[in-house]
Amino acid sequence: MDVTAIAGPYDTPVELSLVVPLFNEEESVGPLIARIIEGMSAYTGRWNLVLVDDGSTDATLLRAREAISRPDLEAVVVELQRNFGQTAAMQAGIDAADGRLIATLDGDLQNDPADIPRMAAELEARDLDLLVGWRKNRKDGLFLRKVPSWCANKLIGRITGVKLHDYGCSLKLYRSSVIKQVKLLGEMHRFIPAWVAAVVPSSRIGEMAVNHSARAYGTSKYGISRTFRVILDLLSVLFFMRYRARPGHFFGSLGLGIGAISLLILFFLAVEKYGFGEDIGTRPLLIIGVMLFLSSVQLITTGILSEMIARTYFQNKDTGSYTVRQVFRRAE
Repeated sequence: MDVTAIAGPYDTPVELSLVVPLFNEEESVGPLIARIIEGMSAYTGRWNLVLVDDGSTDATLLRAREAISRPDLEAVVVELQRNFGQTAAMQAGIDAADGRLIATLDGDLQNDPADIPRMAAELEARDLDLLVGWRKNRKDGLFLRKVPSWCANKLIGRITGVKLHDYGCSLKLYRSSVIKQVKLLGEMHRFIPAWVAAVVPSSRIGEMAVNHSARAYGTSKYGISRTFRVILDLLSVLFFMRYRARPGHFFGSLGLGIGAISLLILFFLAVEKYGFGEDIGTRPLLIIGVMLFLSSVQLITTGILSEMIARTYFQNKDTGSYTVRQVFRRAE
């Protein structure tokens, strides 16, 4: 990963880093930077901008590099070797960010940077670790974007227990110490609040209504097909949130449930054969009962193996089964 940064003497640490993943947004980069500088004028702390080029094939990288020469902007450009996707680009930006707070937003001008100073004040006032933007008046298509998003938000909130109106809004504000504990893989950016809830209580995750604009340049990188990927990713989120430290309970519960069904079937067939003298050798139910029993044994065995793997993982010196937020001691 190639990182180019603007250098200069600063007496204060960075309070806020803005992370913006970019992919083929050459027309948006210039107006975006202008809007960021204008919107952040209300922020009194030191802030910087992290632009991540996710393997763009147009002039996006060139436009981003031009930003670091501006005297009124402290910027970092992260160039990825190829297109890795929004989640990987967001992770690269978070890794490069050095602010105490980290804000993420899209590079398509649909998020309003002027909301960020207000979000920073709101996060501090409510003592939150994550503040999620809520596109209350979303400027997107009804059936292709709003309706699927509404359904997904309801489903995600119900399954994960993190009740938010808008999981998909890229405009989010984090405490750096918290988001850097979460490693984003695959397409996890859709479920960041749920992954953060695995690190901090859901009570420390909030939301705030933010502005939203229609796309001014280019075309959306998303379509209706992402709905199916969301369902698959949601299953992964559910597993890791509830069973990461005890995967044996997940596989074991399934195995015991299936095993109970198989035993009932086999008991019924045994009564039929030995109690009533019925022939059960050609019954499909016998095959089903045996297959369910074998599946039960496999699931329970998988649970035992996964428990062994989990214990090995948490015994690693760099990984623990808990994280400490703060330690308070009585003054001597």
